[in-house]
Amino acid sequence: MTHFTKKDISELPKLERMHLINSCGGVKSGNLIGTISKEGTTNLAIFNSVIHLGSNPPMLSFMLRPLTVDRDTYENLKDNKQFTVNHIHESFIDKAHQTSANYDEGISEFKEVGLSEEYIKDFKAPFVKESVIKMGCEFINEYFIEENGCRLIIGEIQHLLFPSEIQEKDGLLNLSKAKSAGIIGLDGYLSTELIKRFAYARPGQNIKALD
Repeated sequence: MTHFTKKDISELPKLERMHLINSCGGVKSGNLIGTISKEGTTNLAIFNSVIHLGSNPPMLSFMLRPLTVDRDTYENLKDNKQFTVNHIHESFIDKAHQTSANYDEGISEFKEVGLSEEYIKDFKAPFVKESVIKMGCEFINEYFIEENGCRLIIGEIQHLLFPSEIQEKDGLLNLSKAKSAGIIGLDGYLSTELIKRFAYARPGQNIKALD
């Protein structure tokens, strides 16, 4: 069993430390966040930090790294108060990863990586047409993380789009059917396979598997 102390971790080469700490927390969701600037330039960026915050109202969050460099996603969503969250499909993980490249301002990642913009009525931010599950969100708030300079962005889901055949009878979206990709660390992509579902757990009762 390998054992790293905080001191050991701090003394690792930068890239090795990044891979280690970014992967030790487990599998993360893979999403592309779409925004548009005041000038009309679209932006698309990969995030592995989108998490569920609540279902009533329906809210999610994602972590934005320090503003020590240009963060087009942040500027756009603050200007327009809207952004989209699009699941990364197994079929375009390469294109999704390419959005992490540092493109110059005024260049749309949609066009550079070969993904298509899609719009719905009365919503400014672009969706990824090729994504199976996609959400249109309104910017609600942000929380500055003093310890590392990151920002937690809070959004409320205004629109949720998906094909009806991936939804189970109880409402669950089956990500295996949707072929949504997960992320390990900074650059590892994997398929999502549903192993088993269980009924609501209660003290003193045996665990019951759902069909």
